[in-house]
Amino acid sequence: MPLDKITFQNAGYFSKLMVDYLNQEANLKHLYNHFPTIQNFKQQIDEKRTNYPIEHRSVLCQALLSQYKDTKTSEKTLEHINALAKENTFTVTTGHQLNLFTGPLYFLYKIISVINLAKELKAKYPNENFVPVYWMATEDHDFEEINHFVFEEKVICWNRESKGPVGRLSTEGLDKVYEVFQSHIGLGKNAMYIKELFENAYLKHDNLTEATRYLANELFGEYGLVIIDGDDAGLKKLFAPHIKEELLHQSAIKEVEKSYDTLSEYFIQVNPRDINLFYIQDNLRERIIYEDEVYKVNNTSITFTKEAILTELENHPECFSPNVILRPLYQEVILPNLCYTGGGGELAYWLELKQVFDLHQVTFPMLLLRNSVLLATAKQVDKMDKLGLSWQDMFSKQEQLINAKTKEFSTIQFDFDQQRQVLEDQFKILEDIALQTDKSFIGAVKAQKVKQLKGLDNLEKRLRIAEKRNHADKLERIALLQNELFPNNSLQERIVNFSVYYKEYGEDLLTALFTKLKPLNQEFDIIILQ
Repeated sequence: MPLDKITFQNAGYFSKLMVDYLNQEANLKHLYNHFPTIQNFKQQIDEKRTNYPIEHRSVLCQALLSQYKDTKTSEKTLEHINALAKENTFTVTTGHQLNLFTGPLYFLYKIISVINLAKELKAKYPNENFVPVYWMATEDHDFEEINHFVFEEKVICWNRESKGPVGRLSTEGLDKVYEVFQSHIGLGKNAMYIKELFENAYLKHDNLTEATRYLANELFGEYGLVIIDGDDAGLKKLFAPHIKEELLHQSAIKEVEKSYDTLSEYFIQVNPRDINLFYIQDNLRERIIYEDEVYKVNNTSITFTKEAILTELENHPECFSPNVILRPLYQEVILPNLCYTGGGGELAYWLELKQVFDLHQVTFPMLLLRNSVLLATAKQVDKMDKLGLSWQDMFSKQEQLINAKTKEFSTIQFDFDQQRQVLEDQFKILEDIALQTDKSFIGAVKAQKVKQLKGLDNLEKRLRIAEKRNHADKLERIALLQNELFPNNSLQERIVNFSVYYKEYGEDLLTALFTKLKPLNQEFDIIILQ
């Protein structure tokens, strides 16, 4: 069995920004508060305790109890919700879209990361309480991003139109999706459970918020996960002063742009608007625009004067929805949160926001790159052993891997670097001779040099192709195995749905994930399923 480890830094699938962040490079340190180490949580706890208003706790508890009123709530989750009323209780949070049937595998990894982190923090700081939270992105409107999942290379899609916040979207029509899914998943105890899970979530609940809450609660309720819906009037009321600031002063864009001097060396993940708010109703989520001293709701006839929009905010805060720039601030205003766990793309835009938090005097959370996992079967690992492959080999780009293995398998030398150097040396002598005789020959000498080196390149390429033919069977098996583990030349976790593995391994899948995932380790976890 390959024994080498893969870190996030050497995996080859993370941006330079994330690699530099994980390495705690000095140029990025002003863009975050504390780096997520177990020791640094002590200072984060002290800061959040001081900065989080005690009156927010009762509002938060009431909202959560109301949201869970029709959900079978585990004793541990209920204990966590009630604990949030206490000043020594803090949250660790992840967020995710309402992907159909959880979407790609990393939905599980995000949630397990925060559950395991809460346990680790409790062991280190026993006098405090830590609650794992999943923030449902109920107010998103990018339906095309969430309306499908991949089961055994088949894309199972929910085809319908959607306007407004996806969480309010009716589940009507998902019976047809269920019919397609259940016809592909086959028989067996685990397959039956998966079908029941889909049916109970989507065919017995009225909207996507309720369906997703049921699904996440069924999978993780026993571990004490608390699921929160930000599309809530009581919670929005807590955020209203910050909405007012954005409406009146359009301050977020100015603060975000302060990060650009640093982040422009990498990339800008998201670009702020002049006003980073939407106006929402059941079938509407459109940007608020300020023009000619009037607030307009984009693509509608709805307008407000300054006085009218502030009255609307006071009476109906639930009609205002933060965009990607302000959603993190909303989360940290209403939760006693210490740490946000997300993917590389998410953390990239969080790193734009530190100045926004400073302006609003809200404690900036720790930013933790979520666990990443490669699931492999014992049979696949056996194939790797027989082919002499390491995990680092499997994480390589396929062309690089095939070229490296062709060279390794070959009994002849077709790396012509030495011959290139000989040519370079010979033509350097010829150039010196030309300079001493007739400088007009320099052009001819350089042209001949280019021709000779190109000929050597072509010869090397033809020899490599010939060697690939000689080892075609072995190289094809390597490519096929890598394609199994990295579908579409991408990370498995970004494509495959959990049901593919749950069908085969059942609860052992979750047990393996909870056992293996260490959220503060910065390692790409490889789990061998037996």
